[in-house]
Amino acid sequence: MGSKIVVAGVTSLYMALPVEEFPVPYASARFPEWLRAEVSGAGCHIADTLRSLGDDVRLCTFVGNDVPGEAIRASLRTRGLLGAGVVTAEESSLGVVLVAPDGRRSGNPYVANVNAIEYPVEEFRRAVSDADLAVLTNTGFVQPLLQSAVDEGKPIAVDVHLITDLNDGYSRPWLEVADIIFCSHERLPCRPREWIARVFEQYPGCMIAAVGLGGQGCLMGLDDGRLVEVSAVTPRGIASTSGAGDALFASFLHGWLATGNPVTALEDAVLHAGWKIGDSFPSSVSLNEDELAGLRRVHPATTTLSRWDADAGSPEPDR
Repeated sequence: MGSKIVVAGVTSLYMALPVEEFPVPYASARFPEWLRAEVSGAGCHIADTLRSLGDDVRLCTFVGNDVPGEAIRASLRTRGLLGAGVVTAEESSLGVVLVAPDGRRSGNPYVANVNAIEYPVEEFRRAVSDADLAVLTNTGFVQPLLQSAVDEGKPIAVDVHLITDLNDGYSRPWLEVADIIFCSHERLPCRPREWIARVFEQYPGCMIAAVGLGGQGCLMGLDDGRLVEVSAVTPRGIASTSGAGDALFASFLHGWLATGNPVTALEDAVLHAGWKIGDSFPSSVSLNEDELAGLRRVHPATTTLSRWDADAGSPEPDR
């Protein structure tokens, strides 16, 4: 069995719906070529990816005492994720993702109901007590759990997704305690290399800072000054990019804990995320460790090494 990892975050019943383009033009009725309902959400997707790769995962989440909750519990049971950390709420969280023909997605999560209640801190403390890592997603109900992970002395990994400001009041509690920080490039106010330098300057407790670059792969900075860029690869083409960031994040964490080598971990993570987005519902499919190793032999990584702490005047492509 791999590393012991606690994941705290949302589990939702999602519908995936194809659209012809963005923005979506009005139509009184549509008859899509396909439609899928799956159990996903950042917490569930990260936990399932880690479990598929061989880790011992404890999922801390809410599931409603309602019809969607029945489907969610059945899915978690099948995936081996239905444990003591799955706490009953009145309502389940839901979501709809719109998917364009080129794979671009528009996620529409409805999580207000679970963010309005408190997750039992003692349940989280029990789950994290002997864990190797705490993965704390940036949904509202997780914030009160941050201090417990710190008190237990556990490394903390966070993904702040579409962040725009390192001084953002919402994200700051996660950033202040994180050892590993991932985010998306989509709304950054500067180039990814500069963002990484800013992360290490403002949050010196951070060991690893990474920026998902979408179709260009991922850029990662290490606290020793190294900068690692891994180019994207899509072995099955692109059907939907929904959840690509969660796949990248989770796959990296698995590889980093298993090998201690952040460079090879990122190479595997980019490959796994690129493979998953070949499915119309990427969070429903994952490779195991042997399958990922086999894919790596067919698709070797393209990796560039430099330094984020060198003269910022060196060239960097626009993102």
